[in-house]
Amino acid sequence: MFDEQYPNLAAWILDGDCWIELGMTDYSRSTVRILDIGGMIWESERSYASVAAALADAEQALAAWLAEMG
Repeated sequence: MFDEQYPNLAAWILDGDCWIELGMTDYSRSTVRILDIGGMIWESERSYASVAAALADAEQALAAWLAEMG
């Protein structure tokens, strides 16, 4: 189900050299961070109405980034 709702995030996680972080830390106040071995690809807003909204925003941002990178 996750793979169907968030196909880009699912593929990103399964790539092996890529990951997604959820939740705020001492180093970042964003809710979601998308990273690869080169560093931060995208960082979300500080808060969302729901986890689903945060993941939907991340899915859209990753799709745009992947399209831009070819």
